[in-house]
Amino acid sequence: MGDSRVALDVEIPSDVRYIEGVIELATRKCRELSIPPRKCSLNVRVALTEALSNAILRGNGDAADKHVRVRAVVNDDSLVFDVTDEGPGFDLSADWPDPTKPENLMMEDGRGLFLMQRLMDRVERFQSDGNVVRLTLFRE
Repeated sequence: MGDSRVALDVEIPSDVRYIEGVIELATRKCRELSIPPRKCSLNVRVALTEALSNAILRGNGDAADKHVRVRAVVNDDSLVFDVTDEGPGFDLSADWPDPTKPENLMMEDGRGLFLMQRLMDRVERFQSDGNVVRLTLFRE
């Protein structure tokens, strides 16, 4: 697995206006790590945007006094983002509606999770000083 190192560690207020700055920083770090540009500009950008907006709007209930932390750890074979909010968490294994089915096209629930799962190699959720969504992208 090789040595792991922290590539990014930021905390932002629960305010969607901060998302773009974090995404820019994460995308730049992704490129510096020699991860293919398409994965940085599409996969990381879209999946992390979804994870951050879910953390702010759903996890923290858009509460101004709460925060979201984004931490990226890199090693020889992967880039791992942990997005932590102060919410109660959710059931990742729940039977979320498939947003690609015609009857669900207008529904918002599950769409962000669907995108994260399609764009990242692994999506996990656990509790650790808050609700954590972990997004893993393999270099290859």
